[in-house]
Amino acid sequence: MQLQLKISGEHYSLLKDHLFPGDGKEAVAIALCGRHINKNYHCLYIHDIILIPYEDCSIREKDIIRWSTLKIIPFLKRLSKGDFGILKIHCHPTGVNDFSIQDDISDKEFFDSVFGWSDSTYPHASAIMLPNGKIIGRFAFEDLHFEPISKISIAGDKIEFFYEIENKNVNPDFAFRTIQTFGDETYNKLSQLKIAIVGCSGTGSPVIEQLVRLGVGELVLIDPNVMEFKNLNRIINSKFSDAEMCKPKVQVLSEVIKTIGLGTKVKTFQKNLFDDVEVLKTILRCDIVFGCMDSVDGRFLLNQLCTFYLLPYFDIGVKLEADGKGGINQIVASVHYIQPGRSSLITRGMFDMDDVKASSQYRKCPEEFLELKKNAYIKNIRVNNPAVISINMTVASHAINDFLNRIHPFKVESPGSYASSTIDITEGYIINSKEEDFEIDYYLKKKSGRGDMSPFIEMSELNL
Repeated sequence: MQLQLKISGEHYSLLKDHLFPGDGKEAVAIALCGRHINKNYHCLYIHDIILIPYEDCSIREKDIIRWSTLKIIPFLKRLSKGDFGILKIHCHPTGVNDFSIQDDISDKEFFDSVFGWSDSTYPHASAIMLPNGKIIGRFAFEDLHFEPISKISIAGDKIEFFYEIENKNVNPDFAFRTIQTFGDETYNKLSQLKIAIVGCSGTGSPVIEQLVRLGVGELVLIDPNVMEFKNLNRIINSKFSDAEMCKPKVQVLSEVIKTIGLGTKVKTFQKNLFDDVEVLKTILRCDIVFGCMDSVDGRFLLNQLCTFYLLPYFDIGVKLEADGKGGINQIVASVHYIQPGRSSLITRGMFDMDDVKASSQYRKCPEEFLELKKNAYIKNIRVNNPAVISINMTVASHAINDFLNRIHPFKVESPGSYASSTIDITEGYIINSKEEDFEIDYYLKKKSGRGDMSPFIEMSELNL
């Protein structure tokens, strides 16, 4: 079974500042965690944190800590009200990259008490942060045996992954230029990533092409539509015969990936996100999400999903405004990087809840929507948009470079300087905005790392 831990960038920064105050002594924090459980997968998501005050520790030295558990009783009480998990995390200021005998004793004593509070037998977790920020961890089971966490993910300005076992495979020849640019470590990370791409048409297909050529380990492709002749101007590697046969877009791109033969695994779903919760559960078990859709309600759904399950989310959009005379007035593209617990597509002004409702109405009943729209009874939304491959490839490449900069920073400014990029191709400029430029979505902040619950991600429509 895969055992994973996911942490938002905000919580990771809080933990790092608390665990390493600069005095060279151990410190500790406790996290309340949401869960997701599958037959071969169990993940904990940090939902809330209690930083144990240094003055509440009876002993606090460079290699040992004793602390009062009184402050975490509110978390322990919540264990009986939902399938939450408890994460105990402390630091090793000396840099020892393993659990000590003293850690074993302390953890068994602590988790014996935690299981006493809990109404479920699901495991909890213990972790250690090292001075370089790396985290190692293990799950604690009801019989008080431990199993290592295979992957720990950080969804912050930087996207970080800490693996139990690092990839030591021999690098293939095709990866030489990627390694030359970004290094062995980055290529090895790419080869272990599982990335979901929702929308496999104009911007989705060039995103997929680049991820395959970069050597990403596995791709999950989601798109409900089939190939049409109007798609041939922008879906990379699509053929006239694909449109003649009305092949599903995900099938066309899956066949291309396999033909390229660079080792990327692929899983496909010819589904709308709202049609099957199992598709959403496959996405949440990925490491990264790229949203390449026009639909407002689909983008809203992905934003919600990635918040509940602490996934880094790249939202890609293109807007071409026709002048009504066969030409174009404006061409604007955007890349938004959304990290859980911070701003959202709504607080960034990309759309509002009226847009979401209108988009949902169109998805459920296009004919009725268009009639209401004609009579001005419902808010207008864009239904069909012109698409040009050169524009789509420009914004797709911008998104991929932003993604690469977050796992291996190479730009002059820090990754936090690129929360969004607006690319005005008509005027010839790019505007980059920082996360601090946007308002926090306080509703979603409360749901950050909540994990499994009913209704799923608090959207009753998905449980019908």
